[in-house]
Amino acid sequence: MSYKGRDGIADLTLGFIPLVDAAPLVVAREKGFAAAEGLELRLARETSWANIRDRVMLGHFDAAHMLGPMPIASTLGIGHVEVPMIAPFSLGLGGNAITLTPQLFARMEEEGAHLADGPAAIGTALAKVVASRQAAGQGPLALAVVHPFSGHNYELRYWLAAAGIDPDRDIRLVVLPPPFMVDAIREGQIDGFCVGEPWNSLAVEAGVGVIAVTKSTLWRQGPEKVLGFRADFAARAPDRLSALLRALHAAARWAGDAGNRDELARILAAPAYLDRPPGIIGRALGGTLARRQHEAAAEIPDFLVFHDHAANFPWASHALWFYSQMVRWEQVGYSTAFVQRAGQVYRPDLYRAALAGTGVDLPRASAKVEGALRQATPVASRHGTMVLGPDGFFDGRLFDPDDIEGYLRSFQPPRS
Repeated sequence: MSYKGRDGIADLTLGFIPLVDAAPLVVAREKGFAAAEGLELRLARETSWANIRDRVMLGHFDAAHMLGPMPIASTLGIGHVEVPMIAPFSLGLGGNAITLTPQLFARMEEEGAHLADGPAAIGTALAKVVASRQAAGQGPLALAVVHPFSGHNYELRYWLAAAGIDPDRDIRLVVLPPPFMVDAIREGQIDGFCVGEPWNSLAVEAGVGVIAVTKSTLWRQGPEKVLGFRADFAARAPDRLSALLRALHAAARWAGDAGNRDELARILAAPAYLDRPPGIIGRALGGTLARRQHEAAAEIPDFLVFHDHAANFPWASHALWFYSQMVRWEQVGYSTAFVQRAGQVYRPDLYRAALAGTGVDLPRASAKVEGALRQATPVASRHGTMVLGPDGFFDGRLFDPDDIEGYLRSFQPPRS
């Protein structure tokens, strides 16, 4: 837990998984943004998201790089013990991809898939392969996600279901830590995975994966990781919390500056952090991915956004979308009490309080209709300079956080 060290400096221990989207935590330490706020960050690398969750729950970490849905699940007491958590800071938008074996994607190409296609057409080709395998009496494809309560699980399911593939009956979904994904696909234990960078690009580089779909094409500027705390931290150490949020805001802004990408790639490549080649890391930072071995890298708009478009603001509508997916996939039941509790996990009030007086522009709303912006759009903000979007879902759906039940009813056929 945090304590005052020498010269009034407060030590904070933060957990992280070796992923490119942990960059704001690393930058806050390495570029001095935390020190400028009177903080000394101790960054502890973990292998699995379950360890991250448990070590925050038990007080081993003051806070952590955390999957967006994880503090919601912890607060609702689903999938594990009930420990209320908060997420007052978003670490960025996007950054994930769905990678399949070259053999599976070759079969999809026989069914009409092209890497230049969008998620709908590629999903249609996968559905044909799944149907063909079922007709031949073959077992289901095995696809891995990083945790049951993860954006990866929900975006993979969303894509599969939109293609007419039932992710619980037609596919075998398994959970693996991100650093194990490439080894698992190389060994033939899985047919694909949904994970953050650099693990997709490392699979491509090794010739064992093809990046079929990116999160940014499924839900452009969709939410991903957050900074997660136990809820009692805000009451116990409000000054340390605010200082950390300010440090991370400055770090995210630095990380999002294109002029810093090469330096950031070298920082993240260090053994203490990702311990992977800076050239691979740089692909994700620049949003230019090679989707298949020996093919040229191509730009993917908004692949990973660290700061622009209010990327660090903890929108309550993001939390409620994650809750809606928990209900859709029968991880939890729907109730107005759970809606209220889930909607209070993300804390825009703490974010605003921490950045008050800094001159940072802040949105006036705390929630929004997700998927409604088809182009970059000015929105109401404190200084009138904020631009959001585009943020559309690939299937054109909208998520209104005031009508979660109506949103869930819109999916057909209904889950039974």
